[in-house]
Amino acid sequence: MKKFLFFLLFTAMLSIANAQTLLNKNLLWDGNNREYAIYLPASYDASVDFPLLFNFHGGNDYIASYMEIVDMRPIADTANFILVYPQAFPDPTDGGSTNWIRKAPTTFDDVPFVQAMIDAIAAEYQIHSDRVYACGYSLGGEFTFELACRLNDRIAAVGVVARTMGTDAFNNCVPVHPTGMLTILGTADFISPYNGFPNYYLSAEETHDYWATHNNCNTPPTVSTLPNTNTADGSTVEKYSWANEEDCTYVEHLKVINGGHDWPGSFGNKDIDASEEIWNFVSRYDLNGILGACTATTSIRETNHSPLSVFPNPFEEQLNIETTSTSIQAFKIYSILGELVMSGQLTAPVTTIDLSALAPNIYFLRTEDQSIKLIKSF
Repeated sequence: MKKFLFFLLFTAMLSIANAQTLLNKNLLWDGNNREYAIYLPASYDASVDFPLLFNFHGGNDYIASYMEIVDMRPIADTANFILVYPQAFPDPTDGGSTNWIRKAPTTFDDVPFVQAMIDAIAAEYQIHSDRVYACGYSLGGEFTFELACRLNDRIAAVGVVARTMGTDAFNNCVPVHPTGMLTILGTADFISPYNGFPNYYLSAEETHDYWATHNNCNTPPTVSTLPNTNTADGSTVEKYSWANEEDCTYVEHLKVINGGHDWPGSFGNKDIDASEEIWNFVSRYDLNGILGACTATTSIRETNHSPLSVFPNPFEEQLNIETTSTSIQAFKIYSILGELVMSGQLTAPVTTIDLSALAPNIYFLRTEDQSIKLIKSF
């Protein structure tokens, strides 16, 4: 009860202190009063579809204490998405522990609760239904795998920290679309072993092999070493990427060598920020796959061999899109973070659009069957 009262005071203080809004919500589900905190960035506009990201706390934890360590609100403010921290329900058979996946045998299931949350949030706020994401830490990461498998028709991409995939999730996994999968795992994690635990958890290799196979990715992955920007943390990071034949990366793994049961950036490794890595990764996907072009090579290949071309590129203010198609095509332009910045229709032979309002950066032009990388000059 004390923790619950602290949570209410915590959310109230934050709502007053910030122009942004952090609200404590309640949802009656399966006879229980369920709680979650929802954060609306200052840019929230009810006339625009906003992406939605769920962040699930670790085992036997609470929203308030978890947010003190894993606070993604600054990222939501700059990247313009709605952020949700759900609360696990106390387990009366386990001393009131707040865990997302209860000990067997049990019939308690939180996956339908997440689906109910999505519906409730969509009824109250303007969300992009194709851009719903999930991430989690430790036991919350294990539950995130469950959502990627069993609620795949609602979840576009996920990020998991300090957990490999559970065997139950693996045995009941029925993904229905290409699914972005990012994992951040420490090789010296003795709570969630990197090499898994027989009959309970897959190894990191088995986890990635499963999702790479589902996403039709090539093996082996490409590997790179990230800069060791903090030599005092006792760990380094390697990046593994699995891409398909179109050079689209659907599975990434940040291997924290000598890393423990940590959320990098907050505690443990300081070479990377897990919160930033998660958003930068998941925001590249929707339920249909990758938003925008996969790589510069892919963009050039598609432009040279398709009826669609753009010029000038790089551009300063106006962009010309040339097509040989006689039918009207819809187009969308996305930012590098996957935000929709413009949409319209193309008509032959050339459509000129004014992009002077966009900040200098990389963008992606997407039609029904292709994507092209755009560069607005600095």
